Amino acid sequence: MDRIIKVVIALGGNALEDKSMPPTAEAQLEIVKRTSEYLADISCAGYEIAIVHGNGPQVGRLLLASETAKDVTPPMPFDACGAMTQGYIGYHIQQGLKYSLAKRNRILPVVTVVTQVVVNKNDPAFENPTKPIGVFYTEEEAKKLAEEKGYTVKEDAGRGWRRVVPSPMPERIIEVDTIKRLWDSTIAIACGGGGVPVIENEDGSVEGIAAVIDKDLAAEKLAEDIDADILMILTEVEKVSINFKKPNQQDLSRLTIIEAEKYMEEGHFAPGSMLPKVMASIKFAQSKPGRKSIITSLYKSMDALNGLTGTVIEG
Repeated sequence: MDRIIKVVIALGGNALEDKSMPPTAEAQLEIVKRTSEYLADISCAGYEIAIVHGNGPQVGRLLLASETAKDVTPPMPFDACGAMTQGYIGYHIQQGLKYSLAKRNRILPVVTVVTQVVVNKNDPAFENPTKPIGVFYTEEEAKKLAEEKGYTVKEDAGRGWRRVVPSPMPERIIEVDTIKRLWDSTIAIACGGGGVPVIENEDGSVEGIAAVIDKDLAAEKLAEDIDADILMILTEVEKVSINFKKPNQQDLSRLTIIEAEKYMEEGHFAPGSMLPKVMASIKFAQSKPGRKSIITSLYKSMDALNGLTGTVIEG
C-alpha cells in the first residue's frame, strides 16, 4: 500500500447478532469477538479505520425492558436508550477488537465515543416513520402492539413485522473534532446506532429526540467529515443485487453513481434494508473525486478491499 487509506466501516446487524443464538449480552460479546477478527485483519493490512455500528434490535429490547418495568422504575426515554446501546455495544467491540489486534501484535487503543448527531426538527421523516427497530413480530403481534401502545409497525423486507420510528437525515456530528483528534493513534467507535439524534435550540443547547438515524447515512457523514477514502458498508450479502430473490436476480460488482441512482429509482432496493446503504454509498462516492463506497459481507471484507468481490460504487 503506497499510502495510508482511511476507511469508515459500517457494521450490519449480523456483525452483532446470530439468529441461531439467544439475544443476550453474553451471546453478543461472543459474536463481536468473531467480528473483530475481520476488523483486525483490515487494520493489520495497513488501513486506518473507524467503526460505526447499528443498534436496531438492541435499542428495541432496551425500550421493551424499560416499558415492561414501568411500574417498578420510570421508563428511559428513547434518546437515552440510544446512548446506552452505544455504550454497551461499543464496550463489547472494544474488548473484542483490542484482543484480536493484540493476537496480531498490533497494539492500538480502541475507544467508544458516545456521539450526538444533529437533525432538523422539521425533517419530513418525522411525519413518516420508516426505520425498523427491535425484534421481529408476526403480523398479528405487530398490529396488537400498534393498537395497545400506539406504535407504528411495518413489514420489513419479507422478514417479519417490526416497530418503525422516524429516521431523519444526519446534519452535523457534534463530537467530530474529538474523533479527528483521536484518528492518528486510536480506532474510534463512533455514531453507534446512527448517533443519538438531537435538535439544536435557539440558545445553543441540544436535546434528544425520539428517532433513529440510519447508521449507514451517519457513517457516510462521518466518512465525509474525516476525509475518508472508502466507505465500507458490511451487511449480510456479498454483493448488491437487482431483482433480489427473484429468478432473474443479478449481482452487481461495480456501479457508477448514475447506474446506482437508476436502479434505486426503479425500486430495486428495499427501504430499511438495502436502500439506505445504496443512498449512503452514492452520497459518499459523489462527495469528492477519488472516493468510493463498497458494500459487501463482513466475511468478504478483505477480499472486497482487494477488489475481488463486493459491490463498488464510484463516480
